[in-house]
Amino acid sequence: TAAGKGLAVTLAMAAGPPPPLEPSPLPTFPEEGFADKFLRKTRENPLVPLGCLCTVSILVYGIICFKKGNTRRSQLMMRARVIAQGCTFAALLGG
Repeated sequence: TAAGKGLAVTLAMAAGPPPPLEPSPLPTFPEEGFADKFLRKTRENPLVPLGCLCTVSILVYGIICFKKGNTRRSQLMMRARVIAQGCTFAALLGG
């Protein structure tokens, strides 16, 4: 019967060793400082810092346009910021 098969599968699973409760430890670099870690991460995925720089630049330019009263350009820059931020996030996930 189906109940008997389910019980047999459960007993077979219980016969093996239990899965580990702790995830495998991540590699650590104890002698690595902030600058070394930043350079290593930048070499591993250079699009993320580039995207962050692009996002911040667009944001600052949009704020400057807003302060000058150029609302049309300010709105355009805020939309461009969202796109740049999305591309940065995609680079973060892809890398």
